[in-house]
Amino acid sequence: MANPFQFLQDVRSEASKVVWPTRRETLITTGLVVLMVLFASLFFVLVDKTLHVAVGLLLRVGQ
Repeated sequence: MANPFQFLQDVRSEASKVVWPTRRETLITTGLVVLMVLFASLFFVLVDKTLHVAVGLLLRVGQ
């Protein structure tokens, strides 16, 4: 097993290589994710309502 002190130095060295996104990039990405969630939820609500009506019509025909 490696020396714990050396391990911590390696971790610190690797952490310094991380490139964090800017505030603007983070806000843009978050906005796009929120928009995609809204569009996906709207799509699935519309599909659900359409299938609900279609199944209701099919079940009424069989009576």
